Amino acid sequence: MVDGQEVVLDLEKIDANSFHVLKDGHSYNISIVDIDKGSKKISIKLNNHIYDVVLKDRMDLLLQKMGLENNQNQSNKEVKAPMPGLILEILVKEGQEVKKGDKLYVLEAMKMENVIKSPQDGTISTISTAVGDSVEKNNTIMVF
Repeated sequence: MVDGQEVVLDLEKIDANSFHVLKDGHSYNISIVDIDKGSKKISIKLNNHIYDVVLKDRMDLLLQKMGLENNQNQSNKEVKAPMPGLILEILVKEGQEVKKGDKLYVLEAMKMENVIKSPQDGTISTISTAVGDSVEKNNTIMVF
């Protein structure tokens, strides 16, 4: 789906990062330029033009529909719960250095396990919750 509309494509993989696409009788060459898995952003080259694309899976769309998007500020020192849930696992310790995209904790919400990743590089200074704690949306889980 693109911008909420279903799109039908004839896609042929050329190599690990290149594809040939036919859509509505038009031919397109697409190459993957860069992938940021943490933020689910991808840069593609489409017929010699670079485009930045944000990928959303079913969970992202469900959270968006429910108004529970993860709106953490990338420069924020606090890591907050993106939705109400139960802390299943804390994967870091106080004083531990982490990189953007590193796994911080696992939150069970809506009967699904969600791995919450670091929005930035930094050192964990405080962990405010424990395994088994119930949290509400925007509760502070840890602080850089």
